[in-house]
Amino acid sequence: MHAKRPFPGLTFCAFYLATYLTNKYVLSVLKFTYPTLFQGWQTLIGGLLLHISWKLGWVEINSNSRAKVLAWLPSSMLFVGIIYAGSRALSRLSIPVFFTLHNASEVIVYLYQKCISKELTSPAKVWSSVFLLVAAGCLPFYDSQFDPVGYFWAAIHLFCVGSYKILHKAQKSSMLSDIDQQYLNYIFSMVLLAFASHPTGDLFRALEFPFLYFYRFHTSCCASGFLGFFLMLSSVKLKNNMAPGQHTTWIFFAKVMTAGFSVLLFDTVLDIAMVACFLLGGIGEALLVYSERTST
Repeated sequence: MHAKRPFPGLTFCAFYLATYLTNKYVLSVLKFTYPTLFQGWQTLIGGLLLHISWKLGWVEINSNSRAKVLAWLPSSMLFVGIIYAGSRALSRLSIPVFFTLHNASEVIVYLYQKCISKELTSPAKVWSSVFLLVAAGCLPFYDSQFDPVGYFWAAIHLFCVGSYKILHKAQKSSMLSDIDQQYLNYIFSMVLLAFASHPTGDLFRALEFPFLYFYRFHTSCCASGFLGFFLMLSSVKLKNNMAPGQHTTWIFFAKVMTAGFSVLLFDTVLDIAMVACFLLGGIGEALLVYSERTST
């Protein structure tokens, strides 16, 4: 990491921590478990703020190429799966459990690189995948708060994340910028989730939400939308201004920090076996960071 310029990384970590803790509060404490509305709200706010930033000249958006937009649509569909399934999973699972399962998406990427694209992978990447897979595979057997529905949605989430990363790499030669991609993701997600809110029943069930008219629900939802947008911007800035290995290092640090704070703030039951699974996942993530840094 750039010791002389840690501010972008620290800013990213702060938004990462605040975003996940706020979302966890809304989903698990207030129990606003209507993902088409919650994620639809977040993508609406993100899309509006990004559009305003574009009009003010703060960011550059060039999504005029119809061919590139159409080529990106499968990735936008996977993005919807990521945020929808992720919201479902996070409402039922603790943040350390969610991160451990989320990180297993790297195993899908590794299998694709090894079996489909026949890419050479470093020993560190191989062992990283092994540790991540073992951690995620053993965790359900030792989770004292095991929730089968939460794990089901986490499995869909990690599959969508892995597939998204694979498509992202496959389209690298004709890829839109990171801001263009997120702008399209916001628009597609906002429209799709708005239409899905009625058939899923979320629209009418939300009317019976007990905290619907409470200020803490309103402030938390507003905060989640704005924090998600600023997390995206800080992530893009970090990715564009640093080498991949340095970017991955900051993500790892943000996850460790967020998982640690979540244990203190939310009801999380831990035992030795679960901590061992988290440590295995942490070692796997650290090896992934090492492989990224050495490859660059």
